Amino acid sequence: NPYDRFGHLVQGFVPAILVRELLVRTSPLRGSRWLAPLTVCACLAFSAVFEMLEWLAAVTGGEAADAFLGTQGDVWDTQWDMFCALIGATCALLLLSRAHDRALARLGLGRPTVTS
Repeated sequence: NPYDRFGHLVQGFVPAILVRELLVRTSPLRGSRWLAPLTVCACLAFSAVFEMLEWLAAVTGGEAADAFLGTQGDVWDTQWDMFCALIGATCALLLLSRAHDRALARLGLGRPTVTS
């Protein structure tokens, strides 16, 4: 189902900048090389939790859940969904990180300067 794939792409894309913002504001990762990989990991963790909820629905609902979840017999549906979230989060960071950095700089939360 292409709509399901698009939904999971958005599930990675949308929270990526939100997670990045939270990490910049609340952790020592501002200006770190670890910021992007940890942002993607957080988005994938969110996607994995969603897939576990789908699995729980499938276990408790039986055949009716298969129709509701839309796996349509695809045994790799969970992996595809998480891959789409990975692509979405990666694209969000590639496309929006510079603009996000500029917006943070206007707020006085830019990259820290190293003083010796």
